[in-house]
Amino acid sequence: MSVPFKTLDLNLLKVFDAVMEERSVLRASQKVALSQSAVSHSLARLREMLEDDLFVRTATGMQPTARALTMAPQVREALRSLEAAVELPTFVPAVSTKQFTLAANDFTTMVLASPLLRILGREAPAIDLMIKPVTRIDLAEQIDLGRIDVAIGVFSTPPSRFRTALLFEYDDVLIVGGKRRLDRLDKSKLARLPLVVVSFGGDQEGAIGGFISERGLARRSEMYDRAALERALSESDRPPRIAVSLPHFLALPALLVDSELAAIVPRPLARALEQTHAITTYELPYTTTPVEVRLLWHERVEREPSHEWLHEILRRATEDLRRGR
Repeated sequence: MSVPFKTLDLNLLKVFDAVMEERSVLRASQKVALSQSAVSHSLARLREMLEDDLFVRTATGMQPTARALTMAPQVREALRSLEAAVELPTFVPAVSTKQFTLAANDFTTMVLASPLLRILGREAPAIDLMIKPVTRIDLAEQIDLGRIDVAIGVFSTPPSRFRTALLFEYDDVLIVGGKRRLDRLDKSKLARLPLVVVSFGGDQEGAIGGFISERGLARRSEMYDRAALERALSESDRPPRIAVSLPHFLALPALLVDSELAAIVPRPLARALEQTHAITTYELPYTTTPVEVRLLWHERVEREPSHEWLHEILRRATEDLRRGR
């Protein structure tokens, strides 16, 4: 059913957007400052106009229908545009109580969080951060719906609705437990090592060429240069042995202690682990392709002052990484 726009009450869309975000009539009513019955009444009117249930009540909350999921990004963007048209954009970090939601893996969180929090402590002490895993399979949807302000990761040719900016680059190194001594690491010695790598998803999860794609957004899943490793050992009588594949970096130090394992990791992570764990770093006997870690956000927030400020402090927090420190 086609609904004439001139007959549509925009307040119904505000209620729809709140229920879409909160997945709860109670929380949505608190967000839009209406009673639960008023929210339920508004939903009933919108359902009748669109001839669709829009939301189905389940044990885990209000689940959107296919029609609601299709509508949601456009409704959210339209409401944001109207808000921007009638409100003067102001953002004062020193007094703001805004919460920013970032998406990042544990590696980028480890190397970024400390300098970022120091900046916030000095310049915006009341601003809060929520960090979600960049590996969630609905990352693109979460950015589309405005639930994630900026994602940090390695992405391959994002769709045109997203914007990106380079944060820092890195290459791979090898780390082992601090008690081990490998002396000179050559390809022959590397081929005999049982390796640990980090992969956020493999062929079984739909990864192609080390990237997983959903809704047109492809993010890197293999956190090491597998192609370079295989090329380096292609003439060896032993192919590389991936003894352990992990979905995160957190367990690496515990696995390397008192074991024969060695791990291929990003260079900035190796530097960070050396400061807190008994870890020794070795240069790989081959060259890996530099990896670009980028910021990614939706085009609709391109010129919002708060987002411009967020991007700027993220770049400042990674200044040492760009300098190779």
